[in-house]
Amino acid sequence: MFRALLLSLSLSLAAPIAVAQTVVPPGNVSAKQPKIPAGSVKRSRAKGYEAKYNKIRNLIARDSKLRSKIKKAASTFGIDPIHIVGALVGEHTYNVDAKDRLQSYYVKALAYLGQDLSFEHDGTSITQLVAQSAFAPCKSQRSSYPYWTCIENMWERSYRGKSIAGKRRPTARLGRVIFQPVYAGQPYSLGQRTPLPALKANDLVRSRISREPKLSVKKAPEIYNTIMEPDSTLNYMAAVIRHAIDTYRSIAGFDISRNPGLTATLYNLGNVSTRANRLRINNDKRKSQGKKPLPPRENYYGWLVNEKEADLRSIL
Repeated sequence: MFRALLLSLSLSLAAPIAVAQTVVPPGNVSAKQPKIPAGSVKRSRAKGYEAKYNKIRNLIARDSKLRSKIKKAASTFGIDPIHIVGALVGEHTYNVDAKDRLQSYYVKALAYLGQDLSFEHDGTSITQLVAQSAFAPCKSQRSSYPYWTCIENMWERSYRGKSIAGKRRPTARLGRVIFQPVYAGQPYSLGQRTPLPALKANDLVRSRISREPKLSVKKAPEIYNTIMEPDSTLNYMAAVIRHAIDTYRSIAGFDISRNPGLTATLYNLGNVSTRANRLRINNDKRKSQGKKPLPPRENYYGWLVNEKEADLRSIL
């Protein structure tokens, strides 16, 4: 069973080089927008999606400093800036409203540094949790993305909703249980990032930006400051998007670098390696049956980004 578990983990984390790569063109696969989740509908009931879209769209359009920062982050990680814009628009249209001014995010970022914050649940800290034997397979992962992806996978397989030593574990994902953001669990940064994705992307960011600090789960306020501060947030967004593009190219055999709706979808959903591997396995099966491969498909969030791509490019 342990060997099988390790094999399963390796399938989720490894990146086999695909023989061929199919370029995914711009635009949506779905003719109609996929169903919007109830949580997003509830959050947007008062203002409506169009008003929220216009708010973040206009913030980018009128703030030349923000546009410059977006382009700089995109250049650092070798991606088209439309991918960052798409993720910003998707997050602020369907989740928390954008602030009126970029400066508001800097103020909030500084506020986190003075707070007494920690990552724990029911008396168990994250360091105590990952030291348990169930997470032992993750110790061999030497960089932050595969390490924290492994931790997240092990939580799903061995802890989530299960009874351990007579104690029922929460049914929520790890990010909500231990890395739940302050203020009712909602992220409020420019990029709507939460601590766990930032921890994953830390080594990717540091590999290109030497001044970025090594994040430690023992210093929660610093992690919150990192995801709130606009300059670092944009770099983390770019790193996450770069990782998604590289992962889909190497694992699933699709080049999604020309489709901002797909990168926005993956930015929204997370678990990129698992999703790419699932698509590869499904298409390998289809190939063996003489069927055409299925392309990656955008969700409701990415669908809007592709639908609005021309408008979003106009503000860049």
